[in-house]
Amino acid sequence: MSDRLPPPRKRFGQHFLHDSRALDAIVDALGPLTGRTVLEIGPGRGALTDRLVDRASHVVAIELDRDLAARLRIQHASNAHVQIVEADVLDVPLGSVAQGPYVLAGNVPYYITTPILFHALEHPRPDIAVYLVQREVADRMGASPGSKIYGALSVNLQLFAKVEFIRAVGAKSFTPPPKVESAIVRVIPHAEPLLEAALEGAFRTFVVGAFGLRRKQLVRVLRTLTPLDAEACTEVLQSCGIDPMARPETLAPSAFADLVRALVARGVTLRGS
Repeated sequence: MSDRLPPPRKRFGQHFLHDSRALDAIVDALGPLTGRTVLEIGPGRGALTDRLVDRASHVVAIELDRDLAARLRIQHASNAHVQIVEADVLDVPLGSVAQGPYVLAGNVPYYITTPILFHALEHPRPDIAVYLVQREVADRMGASPGSKIYGALSVNLQLFAKVEFIRAVGAKSFTPPPKVESAIVRVIPHAEPLLEAALEGAFRTFVVGAFGLRRKQLVRVLRTLTPLDAEACTEVLQSCGIDPMARPETLAPSAFADLVRALVARGVTLRGS
């Protein structure tokens, strides 16, 4: 195998993490890996992969770049417990590839971060997911109701999982350095679902729609997103203990869940339900 590394490709948003402390922090955040399967998103040049291979019983690395995937296959050809999948992660059914319980890790390309986060929330979900993302995204993932950065991403993640900030990662920790700061975030799905699986699609669609109207009062939001009149919208909100004059950014994820349930129970069809 040639020692020459394939150059970073801008179209894939490649920034390769080389900071040992940050790499170790990602692995440590996954917890004990003995006997576990790890799915890695975007292994790139394999710095994180090498650490995972040393600790986990099975590693599945999903890489879109064919040159990097080929290099990883050669590098780990003698490791029967390592599988390299050359594909777009959004086209890969993660649970099927894992073939059982798994944990997830990855240096997520900034330009498709949100789709990947939601893709990883599809069933069956990882027991733990640890992401390296843009710092701004990390802050939004864990934002609290009422804050300026609290939005659809915050709600859609926090309803289904606990979000924990692990540590910041500077631009100099990457090759080439990105123009933004990054952060490591751990996402742990709730043991007990806060929403029925059948309503998850409707929930995500409704939340995105609501935050598209974040400056509107909730009675107006419901009138825009549903066929209900003002009186019916007020009744639904009050039945959930929600002030009709409140705005979307003030509602906790659980309140959004209550609202979606109430709308569906009333016969309102939301896209995704």
